[in-house]
Amino acid sequence: MLSRTADHLFWMARYTERAENTARMLDVSVQTSLLPQSEASVELLWRGMLGICELQPQYDARYPGLAPQSVLDFMTREPSNPSSIASCLNAARENARAVRGTLTTEVWETINSTWLELRARLSDIERDPAQFFEWVKYRSHLSRGVMVGTMLRDEALYFSRLGTFLERADNTARILDVRYHALADQGTAAAEEHDGGRSIDFYHWTAILRSVSAFEVYRKVYSDTITPARVAELLMLRADMPRSLASCMNDVVANLAQVGNAHSRETERRAGLLQADLQYGRIDVILQQGLHAYLTTFLQRVNDLADRVSRDFLVPLATA
Repeated sequence: MLSRTADHLFWMARYTERAENTARMLDVSVQTSLLPQSEASVELLWRGMLGICELQPQYDARYPGLAPQSVLDFMTREPSNPSSIASCLNAARENARAVRGTLTTEVWETINSTWLELRARLSDIERDPAQFFEWVKYRSHLSRGVMVGTMLRDEALYFSRLGTFLERADNTARILDVRYHALADQGTAAAEEHDGGRSIDFYHWTAILRSVSAFEVYRKVYSDTITPARVAELLMLRADMPRSLASCMNDVVANLAQVGNAHSRETERRAGLLQADLQYGRIDVILQQGLHAYLTTFLQRVNDLADRVSRDFLVPLATA
């Protein structure tokens, strides 16, 4: 497969997944901001999300102050923000269009119709943002399902899946870190990490679980009260949870093995090490060392893997 073709497939999948995960992060923020709390806490929540997405400078340059509706506009429809949902869906469509002949008709039509329907959906976001976020998640699920159900099991599918799971691992870690920052800024993160789950902010953690479609899964796995430690364990170390860090890295390693070559041995080794850290990790040790520090290191390692995949297989980022 040509490296440019693989590059378009990889980024098509990443942008589709990024749009979904941006919707999930915004959904958490909207739900959490509706809970009884001070205005300062709400502002910290939204600033935490912008900070984790590394978009605070771009937001401050465009808006005079922080307001929830301004953040929603910036993260959903702002064309100058490459991580906004509209920008991501547009980029996914453009990458798909560039490799139209490699995709099945069903995959192309799904991605294209999502873009065509987006404008009408954006007009309703002020009235019901939750419905818009659900639509974005549904279209992402649909495109992945059509891809797995119709495409040949060859390099085209493997590079697409590789992009999906690298992006998902990155975003699951960021969703957890958003919550950590909100707690840390309020001076309660340390208490929640070390008190064995006795100091529970039930509604906030429920919002986190629902944002990654894990609330029912949590009830099935633990059958007990929601605690921060168990939420972190479910979303980080449980390989049977589809959006967990461990599950994502298992899929990254499996798809890397399908496309690996003599130049990618070091990339495969680093992916295997990260997979092993999650497979044999313990949540009590991670929390004792610091959840934020662990997630920051994880994000750095995932970004390093993505850069190495670009160097080994795709169009180099400097020339893309």
